Amino acid sequence: MSSSQSFALARGLSTQSGTPAAFVGAVVQAYAQRGLSAASALAKAQIALSTGGGAGLEAGHVSALQFERLCFAAMQELDDEAPGWFRRRLPWGSYGMLARASMGAPTLGAALALWCRHHGLLTDDVRLTIAATDLHASVRIDERLCASAPREFALLSLLRNVHGLACWWIDSRIPLQAAEFPFAAPPHAQVYARLFPGPVVFDAPAASLRFDARYLDLPLRRDGAALEQMLRRALPLMVRPYRRDRLLAMRVRHLLQDDLAHTAESLAAALALSPRSLHRQLASEGMALQSIKDEQRRTRALELLQRSQRPIKQIAREVGFGNDKSFARAFHLWTGMTPDECRRAARVQSQAQGPANAARS
Repeated sequence: MSSSQSFALARGLSTQSGTPAAFVGAVVQAYAQRGLSAASALAKAQIALSTGGGAGLEAGHVSALQFERLCFAAMQELDDEAPGWFRRRLPWGSYGMLARASMGAPTLGAALALWCRHHGLLTDDVRLTIAATDLHASVRIDERLCASAPREFALLSLLRNVHGLACWWIDSRIPLQAAEFPFAAPPHAQVYARLFPGPVVFDAPAASLRFDARYLDLPLRRDGAALEQMLRRALPLMVRPYRRDRLLAMRVRHLLQDDLAHTAESLAAALALSPRSLHRQLASEGMALQSIKDEQRRTRALELLQRSQRPIKQIAREVGFGNDKSFARAFHLWTGMTPDECRRAARVQSQAQGPANAARS
């Protein structure tokens, strides 16, 4: 991990109540595995262990800044960007090298595939794979960690790293459909809600993240110069509060296709946003929620008028209008025609195409 990623990891593993003692203990454990003392790193971070001499903390947690300093010191002193996770050390700069090796990819999916494949060159203790269907994409970790490895710390840190880098590459929030972990919920399970916004599942078959597959097709919006700047300036990429979601308008359209009765409140809830954030993020992309709703209503209304014999009153209700008069006014604004005129025009066109098709046959 570069210095940026070590700082980002530290911030990412902190909550408003601080970083759990278990994560501090995992760093201390990395020193113990090599027969070394963590005293210097703890002193640099101004962390005092409990008087019993164990890895516990008197307060039960440390601040984000303290944990940043501890991780930074440990990764440098141990020359290991995955402190204690793997049998083989990952020397300082390893994760920066992975990011550089993936920068030439045309899309996020290609970049993540390269990153996962190259990670296997660093260690065979874990195998990261990316898979996708039409609807879902996933990044999965298959592990062969040694018994002394800090399993929880390693797996959640890897997933945070992957998710944060993916968001940074496309400069977009990537909402998670699920984050899964192959262990029981720990005493500090509440920290996972901050680390992985969305459903969190414990006792799963493997550690994995799942998200909308359409993000994989988005192009990378960062170049090599931006990466070098990020690595130098310790940008907290894994916890940057991205407000922009480059698929937000598409996801709103998808929800409205399923149910045109959605309100701003119900859409926002389905997208894990506040209504205010929904409107603001759409506005940043030059879109308005009402315009998207009208677009979907218009599309559905045209389909029903041209391809069905349903009464216009019924169509009006189906596309979200209380009566056929308000529907007719809106439809005229959208198309320049009344619903009746649209239906008659579709019939004339269909009749004209009939003889033409017969003549060609």
